Amino acid sequence: MPNPSDPSDYRRWTVRVAQLLLLSLLTAELAFSIRWQSQTWDEALHILAGYRYWQAADFGINPEHPPLAKLAATIPLLVFRPKMSVVPSGTSKQVCFVAARNFLYAQDADVLLFRCRMAASIFTLLLALLLFEGAREMFGTGVAFLALIVLVFEPNILAHGALVTTDVGLACCLFAAVYAFYRYVKKQTMWMLLECGLATGLTLVVKHSGILIFPILGFLAAAECFVDRPPESKDLSRSNRAGLAQRALHWAGRLAIIAVIAITVLWASYGFRFSARPDGQALAPSLADLVSGSAGTGIKNPLEARLILALAHTKVLPESYLYGLADVLIVSAGPRSAFLFGKLHPRGFWYYFPAVFLIKSTLGFLLLLLCTLAAMLVRVGGSRREILFLTLPAVVYFAVSLTSGLNVGVRHILPVYPFLIALAAAGAWELGRGHRAWRYAVGALLAVHVISSVRTYPNYFAYSNEIWGGPSKTYRVLTDSNVDSGQGLRAALDYLKRHGTTDCWMAYFGSADPGYYHLPCKFLPNSFAGWWGQTEIVPQTYTGTVLISATELSGAYWGPAELNPYEQFQRMRPVDIIGDSILVYEGRFDFTRASVWSHVDRAWDVYDPKQLNAAVAEARAAVALGPRTVVAHYALAFMLAQSGHKDEARSEYEAALTLAKTNHPDFQWYWIPLLKKSMDALQGQH
Repeated sequence: MPNPSDPSDYRRWTVRVAQLLLLSLLTAELAFSIRWQSQTWDEALHILAGYRYWQAADFGINPEHPPLAKLAATIPLLVFRPKMSVVPSGTSKQVCFVAARNFLYAQDADVLLFRCRMAASIFTLLLALLLFEGAREMFGTGVAFLALIVLVFEPNILAHGALVTTDVGLACCLFAAVYAFYRYVKKQTMWMLLECGLATGLTLVVKHSGILIFPILGFLAAAECFVDRPPESKDLSRSNRAGLAQRALHWAGRLAIIAVIAITVLWASYGFRFSARPDGQALAPSLADLVSGSAGTGIKNPLEARLILALAHTKVLPESYLYGLADVLIVSAGPRSAFLFGKLHPRGFWYYFPAVFLIKSTLGFLLLLLCTLAAMLVRVGGSRREILFLTLPAVVYFAVSLTSGLNVGVRHILPVYPFLIALAAAGAWELGRGHRAWRYAVGALLAVHVISSVRTYPNYFAYSNEIWGGPSKTYRVLTDSNVDSGQGLRAALDYLKRHGTTDCWMAYFGSADPGYYHLPCKFLPNSFAGWWGQTEIVPQTYTGTVLISATELSGAYWGPAELNPYEQFQRMRPVDIIGDSILVYEGRFDFTRASVWSHVDRAWDVYDPKQLNAAVAEARAAVALGPRTVVAHYALAFMLAQSGHKDEARSEYEAALTLAKTNHPDFQWYWIPLLKKSMDALQGQH
């Protein structure tokens, strides 16, 4: 209890109580919002990977991401020890995703998922603490509380803050590293330097894009060479140039020490072992095959490819880390379709993330940021360094995002939010100090932010601000992890029970197992149906209830127009929307395109090199129903080639290639080279 006779002690106690209340509110928001969500796309795989890291240090499982977030999320499993019946021998994404789904749904999946999610939320709570402490040290307690309130009600942080993913973990660790560097700049001791090195290392260990911490710290260090120099040193005389060079060498040396500490932390996270897998097991495909593209799409930039292989050859960095880095470079380079403002584009574009930021941030927060610009124009005061430490990391991260071909969600730019929140709070506070009217304006904007967030509960995942119609309309302008990443199965089951629906079809996007929830629906083909098998043959027409996940509706993984089997639903008005991510339709529907895909998927399900008749029959049925469907001709060509009917197979390959080159060829980037390669292979068999 505080000492009533000591006002400073009372203030400290009051600050801590208020801080604890806000953190408790944040914890409750996270826990209650995710309790009824089915797993999102990557969560089962991250859980399997983290558990295997604890069990056997098998970093070949999901090397796409470094281990920190997965290790933290799966700490509860060390107590409950769920059984793992089969350990995946391969390390490809499909093999690991299937193994992860089997592992999760062999347990009480909802209970296990909830425990791992709450463990993962430690990064969100730590971020809140760091943001408060950082803002208080930079600008004072008032700004710190304003920033914390904004964070506690930030919909995008709430949407991803308790998921078993790496996005909020990176936001937390990146902010921690920059804050630690700020503390070191102010008080240059070896302990502070060690703290910065450790935080930088954790940033590397949580996600591969954490590597951006190095240019961020480099720019900040370069700025320190010029900030707060005495006025007489600002000319470019020879002596002052020498002083500037000396300062540059000083900071270069400190950055080198930080890098050494960080890389040591990175090695420690992999057990100081180069090999990704234990006991002599190999990655499949190998790192060399992944980089070269012999196992699929490789690294397009020759310099990047040579660098990755050189680092592997010299064993400068762990194999698993390099494997994941190569995968990030391949995926980020694209091509990959992007959906924005209701239009599907064949590849990413520079303004995607700025647009997403404006759509998915609350109007209150965006206007608070404008207040910051106004405050900076009016007066900077003595906070130039603080403004630089908040502005520059966000600018660098945003600038790099403009070059990314992976345009799938706001989660990829979550690291900019804590910096911008602190900056917005500082600017708003500065304006509020100058005039009472500004204080009322800031209070009103904060209320707008909070109310918009509260109205969204519990569907933070699909949040968009009021200009775009709110969460229930987000699917019209965005897709994928901005709206729908498979989290809606439990909500769908509840909806169907309440409406007494016992017969329905559903196009579900996600990696959760629908069978676990016992939905009464039969399932239409989805973009990854071939991974899970057990395809149902879809009738050509159907009358009744149809549920379509927003991501499937957009065609993000299918393509536009006739490439998308669910294009007809884009022109229809849904009768309802479940959890702001699954659309409900009633009526009579033409399922021909979906039926084509169901026959193709069934052909691959029954494919057996020793008995091809059933697979060929399904592929022929697909071609008969969809003569303009590339994948149907490809499946039939492949099956015919395997059964020795090479002339007919060549004819089907040619038909598929002609369609790929003429029917939205920008979206056929995968099929055109594959078909050419298949035809060359067939020719070589003669």
